Amino acid sequence: MPIVDDRPPSDGGGGGGGGSSSSKVWGLLKLPFRSSGNSTPHTTTLSSSYQIEGSNAQRKSENHSSSSSSSSSSSVLSVARSLIPTRRRLRLDPRNKLYFPYEPGKQVQSAIKIKNTSKSHVAFKFQTTAPKSCFMRPPGAILAPGESIIATVFKFVEAPDNNEKPTDRKRKVKFKIMSLKVKGVMDYVPELFDEQKDLVAVEQILQVVFLDVSRPSPALEKLKRQLAEAEAALETRKKPPEDTGPKIVGDGLVIDEWKERRERYLARQQVEGEDSL
Repeated sequence: MPIVDDRPPSDGGGGGGGGSSSSKVWGLLKLPFRSSGNSTPHTTTLSSSYQIEGSNAQRKSENHSSSSSSSSSSSVLSVARSLIPTRRRLRLDPRNKLYFPYEPGKQVQSAIKIKNTSKSHVAFKFQTTAPKSCFMRPPGAILAPGESIIATVFKFVEAPDNNEKPTDRKRKVKFKIMSLKVKGVMDYVPELFDEQKDLVAVEQILQVVFLDVSRPSPALEKLKRQLAEAEAALETRKKPPEDTGPKIVGDGLVIDEWKERRERYLARQQVEGEDSL
């Protein structure tokens, strides 16, 4: 009987190429399993290092996101504060303009009434884009609650170029009124606004408007009234205060009113007594 050989065919012969390729495939399939025991620590080390690096990267990402979120929130708050309208402490009349009579080559005047509408003392200050040709009287002051003042603004009017009309010319000169809340009665100094810049509020930016003096208008009449009131108030402030204390006669002798009346009474009594004799 023929004997069947169960062994795989050896190299050589007609089936040698197939046997060799199958043995190589078998060796490759066994290679990972053969080295799996030695690669476990290396794989574990790599995975742990990946975990550590991943956690560090996650912490950095969280820190970066928290810092960016805080910066973005602060920027949002600053934008929100800028959008909130500032609460006015002063009431201005006129509200946003300064009217000047148009007289080229002359120094003209304007007036504005400023009233403190808050419940605390408020300091105000003028600023202008043309400090060489304009000045204010007073340039600043402190107003008590409900107190008002008429400020006068002086400006030199330059002649227009090429017969240009003042109404057609864009005026670059502007004025700004700023306010600052202060604690009680104190002397006004401009340094107050430099020391507390964060608390300073811009009340209004005033534009210059020229009025034709040859044409009567309500704005021109109102300007004349305000200028007259401002001049009267200035004269009142110039007057010395009335002396309500005791009178001083001669070389420093102080005579009270009751004492003076008594001396007059005694003098009359003495005269009457002499007449009776």
